[in-house]
Amino acid sequence: MVCLALLWLCLYGAAQEKEGKLDGQRPNIVYILADDLGYGDLGCLGQDKFATPNIDKLAERGMLFTQHYAGSTVCAPSRSVLMTGQHTGHTPVRGNNKVPLPAESVTLAEILKKNGYVTGAFGKWGLGEVGSEGDPLNQGFDRFYGYNNQSLAHNYYPYHLWDDRQKISLEGNQGRSTGQYAPELIHRKALEFIEENKDGPFFLYYPSILPHAELVAPTAYMNRFKGKFGPEKPYKGVDDGPRYRKGPYASQEHPHAAFVAMVTVLDDQVGEIMAKLDELGIAENTVMVFTSDNGPHQEGGADPGYFNSNGPFKGIKRDLYEGGIHVPMILTWPGRVKAGSTTDHISAFWDVLPTVGELIGATVPDEVDGISFLPTLLGDEGAQRTHDYLYWEFFEKGGRQAVRMGEWKGVKYNVKKDPDAPLELYHLPSDIGENNNVADKHPDIVEKIEGILKEARTPSDIYRFD
Repeated sequence: MVCLALLWLCLYGAAQEKEGKLDGQRPNIVYILADDLGYGDLGCLGQDKFATPNIDKLAERGMLFTQHYAGSTVCAPSRSVLMTGQHTGHTPVRGNNKVPLPAESVTLAEILKKNGYVTGAFGKWGLGEVGSEGDPLNQGFDRFYGYNNQSLAHNYYPYHLWDDRQKISLEGNQGRSTGQYAPELIHRKALEFIEENKDGPFFLYYPSILPHAELVAPTAYMNRFKGKFGPEKPYKGVDDGPRYRKGPYASQEHPHAAFVAMVTVLDDQVGEIMAKLDELGIAENTVMVFTSDNGPHQEGGADPGYFNSNGPFKGIKRDLYEGGIHVPMILTWPGRVKAGSTTDHISAFWDVLPTVGELIGATVPDEVDGISFLPTLLGDEGAQRTHDYLYWEFFEKGGRQAVRMGEWKGVKYNVKKDPDAPLELYHLPSDIGENNNVADKHPDIVEKIEGILKEARTPSDIYRFD
């Protein structure tokens, strides 16, 4: 009995300590997900060809994560990982092939809604068409505005968007007209959601389509940057015919200027969200996150090499080298998260769900692969658990797998053709660019990672390496 009493007192004390740190608050949560923005595309992370003053200001107000990873190296599986808290060895959607998130998935939005949050998604969903089991309104969201279809989200002047389950025809874009820029329409709806739910708590999921190809920005933005990033190599895309605005990218005479214009639109929108939270007096009770779904792309005329968009890393979107999955992440929570702080805690998209669960005191599924990074946010590094490893798999380009295990990174390509393909091994602290394969010097590390590659995944009838 004495032992049980002591155990109860310890547990109660730990609970009281946590309650004391959080004061029983349930903060609003704003999660902004850029589309194909590289680690090196932010001023605060070294971009010197153009400016991102509002996102940089966000970093000044909060914590910059230097070792944060996307869920995948392409859009849909990265979002699935975020929503389910499961890495690509377990999450239901592991590729860009229009597989809907199944009804039985327990999503981040469902957990928040169950715990009293109003939930809204504004932008690109990509995890299920309207009316399917993966429809955001069937996955825990009270409100949706934007693109359900991932392919149509390639186009910035679409013929329609979805307002919940109502198809909204955009009359200003009929034919070849460019009267309604979708990111601006979506942004206004997101600001309205904040206004309408200012008394909280609310969860605003903002999966922007910026700066994904196609490379298109409003004229006012384009005029600011034309001629400043030469020489330009024009891109010839699809500008008419049956496939026009149905996925293929439009032509762009000034792809460098267009990319900068698009990132500037995104940066301005981040600034307007920050201003709205300040204006409503709710910034101090709002956790705000900014990140990207994967590394930079080179589609539609994009030129990540010119802008050094992947920073110090090798690879881009669709690679499992660092450039394809190592993404920026900034988190603010005034009065809770130290302003201007930086952490090298190794984290990934699948950590977001358990972090939110711990933050609001909610139960999370046993099947999640993530670890809460709340102790890192609150400055309690001694209480922060760490991953034994991070795991990714990707089924395009011959099949790829990767593992981050402490200081080590294992990468395997062409898995479909040769399941026994040799593992590449990199020591990231001394070789952040993954240029020096040291597999032959560390057979013990290679053997351990090879075991993880087999054990970290569950078989899938849809996503196969054979």
